[in-house]
Amino acid sequence: MQGKSLSAVGTTYLLALLAFGGSAGCEKEATRQTAPQISSVTAEKQADGIHVKTNQAEFVFTPNGNLLARRRDGAATATIDEAGQAAGIVVRSGKLVVDDFVRDLSHAEIREAFGKLGKLGKRIEVRGHSQSQGLDELVAIEVYDDFAALALLSATYVNAGQKDLALGSIALQKHRLNASLADPSAKAHEMWAFFGSSLKWGKDDVLPIPAKFTQENPFGAPVETKDDLGRVGGGIPVVAFWTRHLGVAIGHVETLPLTISIPAQTAADGRVETSVEIPADVTLKPGESFSTPRTFLAVYRGDYFEPLSLWSQAVEREGLTRPKNSDENYAVSWCGWGYESNVTPKQMTDTIPKLKELGIHWATLDDRWFNNYGDWQPRTDTFGGDAIQKMVKEFHEQGVKVQIWWLPLAVEDGKYKYGDHKYVLSDVVKEHPDWLVLDEKGKPARMTRNLATFCPAVPEVREYYKRLTERFIHEWDFDGHKLDNIYATPKCYNPKHHHKSPLDSVNAMGEVYKTIFETTRALKAESVTQSCPCGTPPSVAWLRYMDQAVTADPVGSVQVRRRMKMYKALLGPSGAVYGDHVELTEISNPSGGNEQDTGSDFASTLGTGGVLGTKFTWPDYGPKFKNVFLNTEKEPAWKKWITLYNQKMLSKGTFLDLYVYGYDSPEAYAIAKDGEMYFAFYAAEPPGKTGGKSGTYRGEVELRGLERKSYRVVDYVDNHDYGTVSGPVARLAVDFKGSLLLEAKPAAQ
Repeated sequence: MQGKSLSAVGTTYLLALLAFGGSAGCEKEATRQTAPQISSVTAEKQADGIHVKTNQAEFVFTPNGNLLARRRDGAATATIDEAGQAAGIVVRSGKLVVDDFVRDLSHAEIREAFGKLGKLGKRIEVRGHSQSQGLDELVAIEVYDDFAALALLSATYVNAGQKDLALGSIALQKHRLNASLADPSAKAHEMWAFFGSSLKWGKDDVLPIPAKFTQENPFGAPVETKDDLGRVGGGIPVVAFWTRHLGVAIGHVETLPLTISIPAQTAADGRVETSVEIPADVTLKPGESFSTPRTFLAVYRGDYFEPLSLWSQAVEREGLTRPKNSDENYAVSWCGWGYESNVTPKQMTDTIPKLKELGIHWATLDDRWFNNYGDWQPRTDTFGGDAIQKMVKEFHEQGVKVQIWWLPLAVEDGKYKYGDHKYVLSDVVKEHPDWLVLDEKGKPARMTRNLATFCPAVPEVREYYKRLTERFIHEWDFDGHKLDNIYATPKCYNPKHHHKSPLDSVNAMGEVYKTIFETTRALKAESVTQSCPCGTPPSVAWLRYMDQAVTADPVGSVQVRRRMKMYKALLGPSGAVYGDHVELTEISNPSGGNEQDTGSDFASTLGTGGVLGTKFTWPDYGPKFKNVFLNTEKEPAWKKWITLYNQKMLSKGTFLDLYVYGYDSPEAYAIAKDGEMYFAFYAAEPPGKTGGKSGTYRGEVELRGLERKSYRVVDYVDNHDYGTVSGPVARLAVDFKGSLLLEAKPAAQ
């Protein structure tokens, strides 16, 4: 790396990453051992740029900074990544676009790669210079044998002039995507997309790109909303696009929740434009440098499962290891939220006989059992005295484990309210006002529900949450947590924290969740910590510090299934993913202030390999809870599906990515378990209907992923025998409403 590093750490991604155990794209090469093997990745300079080839892909870096992706199939290549004259790297100095970079591709250095993504690979370094700004550039491209469909791109900029230079932002990975390159019958914009950004409760993160479209997709820091949540944010830094045959994805592979954006929009000519936008907002003195995070480009076949799985494997290599699941992570769970915010101990414990009858041995004490956010002591009007401990003991005596709902880092400072709860000044804020995250004006910064925030970069704050965890798990004897409404931490400008950067608070968020997770597991090995980013994708900050993901307040059955596939990619094909309350599979008036949850679509969770959940009330507490009361008409269905779940335990099976979302019809999923194959098919909802209304399907379905032998196929829900089929791909004529769940057992020889 050229030049001296910036003194203001908060303005460089390099120092932020190093401080929290990550690595930057252009850091000094570490000492490495000589690899005993030779990389199969090749790199050569050609007239149009530097071509890097693997057995799966070809990446081309051009003089104007474009990094193009092509999928290889033998000697043939295919792409939706359209080459053009527009610059692939855009550097801004204030409002000025620095467009006179001359990159010396002919003298590019090609050598062996040395990062964490593998022992074998190629690293290409290209130097450039802007004469008008006196700005040196070093671009690095890395491709590894172990990640043959993925290329990393990063850059370092050095002020080689004699005057201070304002560096505003850097856009890497600028792409123009054209679906018609892979499918001549498609219009340029006709592709599907996944957006990992956390933008708004209930917003679709999987959708077809319309002719007119724009979405900013910020990541890392909180995102303001216009609803009573106030703020969401965080996200998985991946944006993916795919057609029937080909897909392209971009993002970053750093292990911190970096504050970047990946905007996407359709251009006037129908192309889909996207890039990774990195805010620098620094002034470089002569000799100082700025390094970007490592962005990635992936090319693949399939839908969003493929790039999310690839990204997850990459960040695991970088240090974000997936935790191992225990059997308890897969148990059916009942939640007391059916009783809403004024639940009582009696309502909770009165449900126990029905839980045991249904085969459920996990329960959750949900929101508003507490006096205020921050102190987390029991409400005196509902859980006075030792009512919580007595409640937990009663559940335990009946063989039922219990989770407790709470929201780390959130504290009340006497301003705002949420629902019918007006915020007070919590005792912990009175005692430790210096722990608060402050905004640029010196006021308490806000997180979700317009709550004030404790700064996770302060060691005493992390110790406080360790003690809270010990209180809940050791003293009160809970068996795990439901961590809810968790999104992102605001930037911190509190001078008493002596941060090197306001981003220290954003980057340290995961440390608190790691503390909670590891403390809980140490106290109870088979505890279950569930994390819910209500209505949005999760955050890279805390993704690895939980036992059980959750489809996070889905709006209808479709979102259950889409998010199930997302989490199976992120957590592994056998990851434990809670399907959330089944009642949420059919919703009316979700944004009108009087939401009605009346769903019963267990099939959307069971068939995709999720963990069943419900929030029914029982016995009958009157008309207020009529939608969720488990009456005699509903109870047979609950018994049937919970029994099926406990018999099949498909959530422990291996989720197989055999169907392309948006293109294979009907919507389909496959799971392998104990030598058998399980398939789930879902009919599209009727036009204009959302929130769980069942459609119908009549036609053929394909059973993919079979071995070359005979299988007996049965609808294991309705016990309909479809006879014998032969692999590897079998076709069945079917006619169903809503869903069809099939079991394919090897036929007796």
